[in-house]
Amino acid sequence: MKNIRKIIVKLEDRSYPIYIGKNILSDKSLLGKINVNNFALVTNKKIKSLHLSKIKNNSIKKNQIILSDGEKYKNQESISKIYSYLLKNKFSRDSCLVAFGGGVIGDMTGYASATYQRGINFIQIPTTLLSMVDSSVGGKTGINHPLGKNMIGAFHQPIAVIIDTEILKTLSKRQFNAGMAEVIKYGIIKDKNFFKWITKNCLNIKLQDPESIIKIIKRSCEIKAEIVSQDEEEKNIRALLNLGHTFGHAIENVLGYGKWLHGEAIACGFLIASSVAIQNKTMSINQYNDIKNLLEVFDLPTKLPKNINIENLFNAMLVDKKVKDNKMVYVLPNGIGDSYITNKISRKIVMKAFIQHA
Repeated sequence: MKNIRKIIVKLEDRSYPIYIGKNILSDKSLLGKINVNNFALVTNKKIKSLHLSKIKNNSIKKNQIILSDGEKYKNQESISKIYSYLLKNKFSRDSCLVAFGGGVIGDMTGYASATYQRGINFIQIPTTLLSMVDSSVGGKTGINHPLGKNMIGAFHQPIAVIIDTEILKTLSKRQFNAGMAEVIKYGIIKDKNFFKWITKNCLNIKLQDPESIIKIIKRSCEIKAEIVSQDEEEKNIRALLNLGHTFGHAIENVLGYGKWLHGEAIACGFLIASSVAIQNKTMSINQYNDIKNLLEVFDLPTKLPKNINIENLFNAMLVDKKVKDNKMVYVLPNGIGDSYITNKISRKIVMKAFIQHA
């Protein structure tokens, strides 16, 4: 198992490993460390055809549940397909689901495992950059509702996360860039030096230099693991991970799921949040421009979609998990490398930020 990086997510009463490396899915000894007898692998047709052969552990591949992929399929109907397969094949509480796909597959598999027979184990094998650095780590699972994104779900931690960087070679440029939005987020909220490193090494990252890819995934997972270990169920500082997401989820909802990728929507959300922070005197114009310039390097949107109704955007934000006591809770940057949570932002300030990005 040489050249495999290992990060431990330490929770209050348990922990689990994140393994990161190149071609590690072919390492039978790594998969053999997971002490489970009965697996069901959840994936989609594209990932199955591209990558299933990379998994050398046949017991993981024996039972396959093939779902449609995409935000519009992240719903109760897809979850019912997982339940039906498990029930028809008599899967018990000591079984284990394996999420082999991007964020949508991971979220649905996690939610199904959280609820099937009141909870079974699951493993994350993410196949997109975004899911590698964000959604596969931390135990947030769930599905969408027509009135809001991720409004139905549960906290349910995986027993392991296996990240094989070789898989990224088949990712489209657009998907890769969308994942970079989450990577950049970690620099903004928690690590100024990481943000500077990404800016300095953006060409190597775009060329998918192996060491650069390992670095961005490892550092992103370290930051997320550190925050999750302090606040597993988002009662406090874990909300910092939602920078740009309140605005981004509203964009996805109003525009229609799938029109913009999740990473694209939250990238635009970073700049709207930064504009609010400027009005709140916790960010400078120069810092805003540093973020904007880095997003542009990765072809990420810095303006709202054309002709989107900003009144509808604001109303969509009111259907958000972060609303408390009928007040919107915002995550805002405090410069680059720090962030904070506040419910003291007026509608006028938010609408001004929307208009500036229309």
